[in-house]
Amino acid sequence: PQGVFNVVNGDGPGVGTALSQHADIDMISFTGSTRAGIAVAKAAADTVKRVAQELGGKSANILLDDADLPSAVRHGVLGCMRNSGQSCNAPTRMLVPRALHAQAVAIACEVAAQVCFDDSRPATAIGPVANAMQFNRVQQLIEQALCEGALLVAGGTGRPDGVTTGFYVKPTIFADVEPHMSIAREEVFGPVLAIIPYDSEEQAVRIANDSVYGLSGYVTSSDRERARAIARQLRTGMVHLNGCKADQDAPFGGYKQSGNGREWGVFGFEEYLETKSVFGY
Repeated sequence: PQGVFNVVNGDGPGVGTALSQHADIDMISFTGSTRAGIAVAKAAADTVKRVAQELGGKSANILLDDADLPSAVRHGVLGCMRNSGQSCNAPTRMLVPRALHAQAVAIACEVAAQVCFDDSRPATAIGPVANAMQFNRVQQLIEQALCEGALLVAGGTGRPDGVTTGFYVKPTIFADVEPHMSIAREEVFGPVLAIIPYDSEEQAVRIANDSVYGLSGYVTSSDRERARAIARQLRTGMVHLNGCKADQDAPFGGYKQSGNGREWGVFGFEEYLETKSVFGY
């Protein structure tokens, strides 16, 4: 639309920041990191531009005690690893009942071991992360998780075995993660999963909502009404029940520091509209 500039700029705010002050632009649509989105919004404030943002996430994936555990864990691990973990809505926090934690960890490790770097096996193949800066950031967050006492059960620092070039990250899983740990709070944007045990549904919801992000959420249960009840309590712009995929007729976007904009469907169009009143027409 005229007067709108669209920026899909990852973590670099430079272009969006400069355009945010451009006189002929009425609105900035930004997709990228929360850090860059904040810089764009600050720059846009001086000329009172509208800013629609789709930013970061740290989405919780709540598996209830009646879930089909092998299927749910497999779906969750592959969802986290997809696109080398570079998805803002990736289910990077897997919350499982404490009594099922060990079983879920064992299944997750089996799934992670199947992830490969061979394009001839597209169902389980992942590529490198975007660049050296992102590779180094992921390595630092893995190292920080180890220092904070998270239990490494798969992957770790460095490139995968047999891979000597490219910014490939080992599919990494931490178990017995505490909600206060950095690996449970910061967006990694790499193939790194944190498995967090919980003792009650109420605690699971508290852990899921205890985040500066609010983009997406996931709930798995054999009882759809139970899943719906949990979904209603999540402070996220989207929730996927029982592995359901996104629908492009529905709005895509989040709460809190995950942004204030919406994409897709009617809401996605309305984001770019302005209202005019003509009196006496």
